Formats: sequence, structure tokens, C-alpha cells
Amino acid sequence: MNTIYRRVLLLATVAVGAYAGVWAAFFPESFYVSFPGFGLHWIDVDGAYNEHLIRDVGSLYLGLGAGSLAAALSRSALPGRVLGLVWAVFGVLHLVYHLGHLHGSVLDVVGNVVSLGGSALLGVLLMLPVRGEPAATEPPGTTGA
Repeated sequence: MNTIYRRVLLLATVAVGAYAGVWAAFFPESFYVSFPGFGLHWIDVDGAYNEHLIRDVGSLYLGLGAGSLAAALSRSALPGRVLGLVWAVFGVLHLVYHLGHLHGSVLDVVGNVVSLGGSALLGVLLMLPVRGEPAATEPPGTTGA
């Protein structure tokens, strides 16, 4: 069964996906000059504006969020664990890039590392089995022969 803990983590990834996804996919210029908001600037300091790329990033985040929502609604933990792998791979690669390209104020740098690290960590936590979760077994109705 999917646990409340896993559902909460999945809903956190839904929020991340919706926040970045809606903004980038539907308001790419605003995303470029203002992301992550709160007076900080993490995108426009790292290269020229590219509407296509920003909309693609928004679509990626919306897709990740949609998958997370479906996993949160599932009765099984497996979809959540798979989405954890997806978020972890994306999150770690995203974090590694940004660690090599830190720009802006100390607040920008710390916020960037903490938020991207947190996103990757959500994925890692989602991959973990729940304590006491039985080992993977064959689907019902199959035999081990």
C-alpha cells in the first residue's frame, strides 16, 4: 500500500512541478527574468533567453508533476518509487549543472543549491521502501516456475 508519508512526498513533487511548470510553460519571459521569485534571479544570469527551451522545461516539470499526482493517487507504492527514480535522476543532474554555474548573491547561490538539492532528495526518499514493506513478489496469479 502507498503510505501517507510517500503521498506527502509525492504531493511535494507535484507542487514543485506545478510551480516551475506552469510558470515556465505559460509565462516563459516572466520565468526567465523572475524565477524563482521573491526578488531572486536564477535563470537570466545564465544565458540568453530561449522561449522554446523554457517552454520545454515547463512541460517537463508539468509532466513530472502529473506523474507524481498519478502515483500519489495509486494504492500501490511502486508508482511512487518509480517517480522517485525519475525525480532523483533529473534532480541530481540538474543540481550538478548548477553547482558548476553558481551566479548571483549569496542568497541566490544558497537558495539555488538548497532548492535543487531538496528536489533531488525528494526523489531519493521516494525510492526508499517503507519499513516493513514486503520484498517484491510476483504479480498475483503467476507462479514462480
